Amino acid sequence: MAPQKDKKPKKSTWKFNLDLTHPVEDGIFDSGNFEQFLQEKVKVNGKTGNLGNVVHIERFKNNITVVSEKQFSKRYLKYLTKKYLKKNNLRDWLWVVDEDESEMED
Repeated sequence: MAPQKDKKPKKSTWKFNLDLTHPVEDGIFDSGNFEQFLQEKVKVNGKTGNLGNVVHIERFKNNITVVSEKQFSKRYLKYLTKKYLKKNNLRDWLWVVDEDESEMED
């Protein structure tokens, strides 16, 4: 019998970019506040604020990047963005647009 190779599952990552350039430049959106909102509200294993080493939320100028080592849906990120806009009374003026598989724009 031939020796069996160890099959390691591929580590897949989910990466999403949020482009907040236009609302931040207009002065109606605070990207730092939104980043903090995401860190508080994102659920991992059914618990909020449980990001650990699984989900990383980073902000660079007017872009927020969400990288997850566990399955993470773009629809959930879009839901949280809409929730933030509604909370800050911005939902009437801004909307979330999916540009491609991994990018969203406000």
